[in-house]
Amino acid sequence: MILCATAASLGLIHTAIGPDHYLPFIVMSRARNWSLAKTSWITFLCGLGHVLSSVILGLLGVLIGIQVMKLEALEDFRGSIAAWLLIGFGFAYMIWGLHRALRNRPHVHTHAHDSDGRHMHEHSHTDEHTHVHDGQKATLTPWILFTIFVFGPCEPLIPLLMYPAAENGLWATALVAAVFSITTIGTMLTIVLVASWGVSFARLGRLERYTHALAGATICISGLAIQFLGL
Repeated sequence: MILCATAASLGLIHTAIGPDHYLPFIVMSRARNWSLAKTSWITFLCGLGHVLSSVILGLLGVLIGIQVMKLEALEDFRGSIAAWLLIGFGFAYMIWGLHRALRNRPHVHTHAHDSDGRHMHEHSHTDEHTHVHDGQKATLTPWILFTIFVFGPCEPLIPLLMYPAAENGLWATALVAAVFSITTIGTMLTIVLVASWGVSFARLGRLERYTHALAGATICISGLAIQFLGL
């Protein structure tokens, strides 16, 4: 029971203090205009992949008898890979967003009419014509995030929870891992949905066309914070 309470506390704290657990979903939801239902589903799948990768690794370690120090080293290596993937994806998405914003620069057209004279209106071609490539990127983006989160480890799970619980048997280990996983995913969903709902009301004016670039920059900075600041 003590370990289960600790698992719930660590799941909550570990997620809340790690912006990489929720910022990518918040900014991508805003940039891609995802519904709350779609945002929830993507966040849940990525969170599930995030915790299951560490749970499976921890269970294998307990069953095979791998020393906890070796698993910690493997988790650190996976964390480094996830951070660099986050940096690379964020940077690439930022560049694509800047290119899209520049291509989508609003401009003015003047029209002449016999009865009404001349009038002008401002528009942008990219917003008026949806390209199939944009749709493909929208479909691909959730799977990229899922892959990144599968590589991302739950650092406290194995050494602080699963290995101590293993002294009470495999079922105790599975129970502690389940409590940690449910708390982690639940915290991710809560933060993402509340923040996404709030951000949906934000109006950026002329910066609106840069939402993709801003989303990519935010994700890239999150990865840099993980890799170099240990957040």
